[in-house]
Amino acid sequence: MDNDTEVISLEADDIKRRIFMIRGRQVMLDKDLAELYGYEVKNLNRQVKRNIRRFPKDFMFQLTQNEMDILRCQNVTTSVKSRTLPYAFTEQGIYMLATVLRGELAETQSIFIMRAFREMRHFVANNAALFDRISKVELKQLETDKKFDQLFEYIGEHTETNQKLFFDGQIYDAFSLLIELIQKADQEIILIDGYVDVSTLNVLAKKKSGVAVTIYTFKKTKLTVQDVAVFNAQYPQLEVKYTSVFHDRFLILDGKTVYHIGASLKDAGKKCFAVSLMKDAGPELMKKLAQCK
Repeated sequence: MDNDTEVISLEADDIKRRIFMIRGRQVMLDKDLAELYGYEVKNLNRQVKRNIRRFPKDFMFQLTQNEMDILRCQNVTTSVKSRTLPYAFTEQGIYMLATVLRGELAETQSIFIMRAFREMRHFVANNAALFDRISKVELKQLETDKKFDQLFEYIGEHTETNQKLFFDGQIYDAFSLLIELIQKADQEIILIDGYVDVSTLNVLAKKKSGVAVTIYTFKKTKLTVQDVAVFNAQYPQLEVKYTSVFHDRFLILDGKTVYHIGASLKDAGKKCFAVSLMKDAGPELMKKLAQCK
């Protein structure tokens, strides 16, 4: 049965080799994602088709025969047995894929993939001039000659790993950090966010087992009673409370560690925003929340 496979142990560079630049976007193929998530390709694509509205063209697209031929020439699709042209998933598409697949393996592997994409983004940004000078043929030759490995190793040693400032389009990077923060809580998570929806719950679902969650939001929230019930059926215990006292967004972990979040969790990465640790703010915020009850 799908998703009963053990976690595939991969280094960051192993995942990076599965990330390709197609149509000017960094993507991964369905066959590689299926392997990482413990699914058969046909079953993974079946899950996507069942939730096709979540995968617009900028999230997922099917390769053309010409694109497939180019990849075959680069010896990256030799393991593809199907005659069907594969699907490519962008960063946003891969995140959405992790939300529709079931099982602990898919959740675990999505974290590794998030981090790999983040490092790839840093690599491309820090070496933009290099990419402008190198033709596609030369770029492939660099990869074949293992020179990319040397560049990745160098960039990895000089890349900031705890990013707090995000620019528009860095959706994957933003969700990666938010999930890391969520997983730091051992007992309780409090989210103060006036605008929450189901995508907010997708982030909170990455919490440790047994950690209670309380959301303080506006009464006109898009989150329904049914949404909360479905979440609690699998990731108890979530409670939603209503208040209009707060303008900004805050994430409180175990009643003491406080992060100020410049954007609603559901919009993280769509525009420039920051995540900041607020020292000694826990007691004051907890006191204010007590007054809201």
